[in-house]
Amino acid sequence: MQWLAVVTVCLVVSCAAAGPVDDVLQYDPYHPSIPEVESPKARSTLAQQEQTIEYWRDNAKRAVEKILNLKENKNIAKNVILFLGDGMSISTVAMARVYAGGEEKRLAFEEFPHIGMSKTYCVNYQVPDSACTATAYLTGVKGNYETIGVNAKVPSYDCEAELDESTHTHSIAKWAMDAGKDAGLVTTTRVTHASPAGVYAHTANRDRENDNEVSKDGCDPLVIKDVAQQLVHGETGKRLKVVMGGGRREFLSSTLDPETGKKGKRKDKRDLIQEWLDQEVQGENRTYVWNKDDLLQVDPQRTTRLLGLFEPTHCAYNLDRVHKNLDQEPTLAEMVDKATDILSKSENGFFLFVEGGRIDHGHHDNFAKYALDEAVQFSEAIALARSKFSEEDTLIVVTSDHSHSVSYSGYAGRGGDIFGSGGKGSDNLPYMTISYANGLGFYDHVDPVEKKRTDINKMDMTADDFRFPATLPVESETHGGEDVGVYASGPWSHLFTGTYEQNTIPHLMAYAACIGDGLKACT
Repeated sequence: MQWLAVVTVCLVVSCAAAGPVDDVLQYDPYHPSIPEVESPKARSTLAQQEQTIEYWRDNAKRAVEKILNLKENKNIAKNVILFLGDGMSISTVAMARVYAGGEEKRLAFEEFPHIGMSKTYCVNYQVPDSACTATAYLTGVKGNYETIGVNAKVPSYDCEAELDESTHTHSIAKWAMDAGKDAGLVTTTRVTHASPAGVYAHTANRDRENDNEVSKDGCDPLVIKDVAQQLVHGETGKRLKVVMGGGRREFLSSTLDPETGKKGKRKDKRDLIQEWLDQEVQGENRTYVWNKDDLLQVDPQRTTRLLGLFEPTHCAYNLDRVHKNLDQEPTLAEMVDKATDILSKSENGFFLFVEGGRIDHGHHDNFAKYALDEAVQFSEAIALARSKFSEEDTLIVVTSDHSHSVSYSGYAGRGGDIFGSGGKGSDNLPYMTISYANGLGFYDHVDPVEKKRTDINKMDMTADDFRFPATLPVESETHGGEDVGVYASGPWSHLFTGTYEQNTIPHLMAYAACIGDGLKACT
């Protein structure tokens, strides 16, 4: 049954110890829309308080007390949830706070008691992609750029190396299932996209999401299994209890999409969705849904396995869902809620991978509004999960796979519009608080005739898909190479402090849950 709760996340000691309640973002997980601007009166009151010495001393005292009251939780983690904000750089987190209510606000995961930093490079690249990073934070081994679930002996695009199973790296989802737990994944991207594929796939090229892409890569699709096929029939994929996201087109060939009426991307005449349903065994209840209404009607107690594919490609941006009335598009929080209801039936616990994948897509297009809004939706899903499970037996880890070239700079006034101006340049034209090192925004903000910057005061900056400025032109804005944050709460979360290689993350989670072949808290 759908339930409604406004979630306030206070994870350590009490709300009082964590700081003023006004500082903690409050969410209604079932009606996530666009954050409202704080009232002028509330902002004025806060400004007056911040002018006093006492305000900042009390603020610091609460922070010290919060740290002093931390206790090491050395319980065994029954459940592990890994939240991955794709492309959620430190600057993205900071800007999302402002978008969500103010510089002083905290996103849900910023209430977590422990934080560390992850080094994200690939074995062969300084700045990574979402494929090699997924291999690191899910399987515990670093690999090459564009490869998933294989070690660095497998070069990108190779048609034979991935067939050597000795190169395969298996994810913490498999470790959990081998230990008797259930596992699943939820994403706002295609379920065959790079990050979620790290849960179950082994491939030399992340783009091999269907058999046609395998052929286009010069490989034999009868020999090389595409990612969608690995999800339905692979050693790990076929055992997952919950799979939700987008990407119907990767599973269909001649079968028409129920929403668009178009054929899928496959050329092998297979319907992998039907093949997934046909794997049902006696006593099992498999359910496939492709819209929000059907998802909300799913009875977790009667459902053994759930496959939800809500778009032909990626799920819609939340801003599009709200402004374009896409009422059959579930939110990330709604998907997480249903997934955890189903997985919670396991007496031995579960592992769940959750990706807020469209933060990354917004940045790639220099669509900062989309990116920051997706970061806030990601935070809402985390708040919902945190409200449903106890810190005593559930480890929640929040991190990113890589950074982006986005910059949060200038000298805008406190409380200013994060999407507005940060000051004036030496050309006496205003510049924006948010900008990118590269991307398509270059063309919108540089006049090719006058060879100077465009005056943003003469631009319509109200659209959700307004492109923010970029210093140099590229078709898709690039990732960044700096470290990303790792936030942890629950059993053994104190282990996640410091700076470490990204591939350490699943080993720390496995230690807390006593799964896998590595070190374990129980031994």
